[in-house]
Amino acid sequence: MARILVIDDEESIRTALRRALELDGHTVILAEDGEEGETFFRENPADLVITDIIMPKREGLGLLANLLVDYPGVKIIIMSGGARMTHGPDLQALLDVAKSQGACKTFMKPFELNEILESVNDLLAGEAGGRRSSIKDILDKGHLAMSADVNRGDEWFRVFL
Repeated sequence: MARILVIDDEESIRTALRRALELDGHTVILAEDGEEGETFFRENPADLVITDIIMPKREGLGLLANLLVDYPGVKIIIMSGGARMTHGPDLQALLDVAKSQGACKTFMKPFELNEILESVNDLLAGEAGGRRSSIKDILDKGHLAMSADVNRGDEWFRVFL
């Protein structure tokens, strides 16, 4: 399957995505921020990148711009819960900017893991023969937690897996 780079400063999000993607047969590399993620990508490019927008060191929009300049065909999914922003129109506007600047898909946290998996499979379909998994397929393989609690500053989110 594919090599996927997951970049998020929230460990529980990285872990949940890694577990689901590995159960779906992908190789997953994890990075804690945009700077580390860009270094990993440049050393060994991934087939797809899933990244948060709001992170320390290098934010997702900077990472998106840097990767698309040097790797114009890279597939990037952007997600955010906006730890330093209010929810609503401001965060949606930021996700819209990411989409207009080349992100293939965007997601607001908390998100449905099944939607991320469907997007990953849709984006990789042309390269990997179009094998698609649903959350039921992943759960049938076993050992996947059903949710993860995420602390973003003074707010808690539950990401349903």
